[in-house]
Amino acid sequence: MTAVVRAFRRGEWQASLDTAALPGTGGASYGLALVPEIVAHADRRWWDTTRATLPPLAGRRELLLAAVELFGRGTVTVGGVGAQDAVGFRAALWGTAGLPGPLVDRWCAMLREALLKRGGEPVPDDRLSLVALPGNTFTCLDSVLDQAERSGAVWVRPSRREPLSAARLVAALLAVGWPPARIGLYPAEQRALHGLLKLADRRVVYGGAGLAASVRDAESLTLHGPGRGCALVPPGMPVEAAVDWLLPLVAADAGRFCSNVRTVVCTDPSQSHALASSLGAALDTIPPGPASRAWPLTVFREPAEAHHALRSVHERMRPGDRMLTCREPIVEVDGAPCVLPRLVRLQAPEGHPLVGHEVPFPFAAVLAAAPGTVRAITAESLFVHRPAKWGPA
Repeated sequence: MTAVVRAFRRGEWQASLDTAALPGTGGASYGLALVPEIVAHADRRWWDTTRATLPPLAGRRELLLAAVELFGRGTVTVGGVGAQDAVGFRAALWGTAGLPGPLVDRWCAMLREALLKRGGEPVPDDRLSLVALPGNTFTCLDSVLDQAERSGAVWVRPSRREPLSAARLVAALLAVGWPPARIGLYPAEQRALHGLLKLADRRVVYGGAGLAASVRDAESLTLHGPGRGCALVPPGMPVEAAVDWLLPLVAADAGRFCSNVRTVVCTDPSQSHALASSLGAALDTIPPGPASRAWPLTVFREPAEAHHALRSVHERMRPGDRMLTCREPIVEVDGAPCVLPRLVRLQAPEGHPLVGHEVPFPFAAVLAAAPGTVRAITAESLFVHRPAKWGPA
């Protein structure tokens, strides 16, 4: 039996004649109701009429905190799915998106901690915001919380690869008393995203390089594109200390964050060989799937995506490059492929297509670089990691 996650629009969970199947294995399968562009246009006109009648919403921060707590630990009613407790939520994410329970626990905690660390509450306006989410991590729901606190209403466009977390957050907001007219869940085909962007007054968009390029000129846009995270290893840093520092930067969060390190730059060429070999050996000790509490790995419920992501690394290797992780790159976990961490040492880094290359599993390229190349790499990196003070003073 298929449970079809409904859209939430005009203050109600709504079915749709347009649906998409979610990947999955075991138990109930899931579908997703899609909102056609013409319907979204009509809903924008409805919002323009409705917003003038809505009373002010006070105590937004308290409501958001209550919703995030419920999101992580409670039971909520998701349209088309029904009552879903915390265990059911984790089971659904594992079965459809391949996200293991330890990672879901960590990401729920990160959402809560980020909300607790926020500064003063913004003065809300009556603008309609759209948040277009990625499929790699639901921690980007933090942008939904931010826009809910500052906007008249926020529409959430979830990824078709992983819409369940967005639907659950909407259900949690409703459960704590968030006004239904001020929240929306608008699943849509990729080709309909540009139409949704035109309907919103304020836009927050997550996506890869192709999507980033296609929406860059939109007004009132906050764009979260590729991070191309890199780490700079200073001269003389002991190999053991460098590996201890780099391992979580590469492997944490299953390599799903834009801040994950994709390029390790050794400013001292004599370091690169020993460091790369030791880091590759450390990555090879991470067990597949959810077996590691420290660095749990995801599985791909759409096997073609796993092979495509892995192939994108191997096809970008050049003569002289060396793969330093030694295990078979893909193993089966719970009937689905798990891509194990990969590490490549680059022979000639200038203009190399693996520098900053992002894939949805732990991967990094190690290279030695002269100062000019280091400057070029860091200029293209949104996240540049440098070690804290190490060794004797």
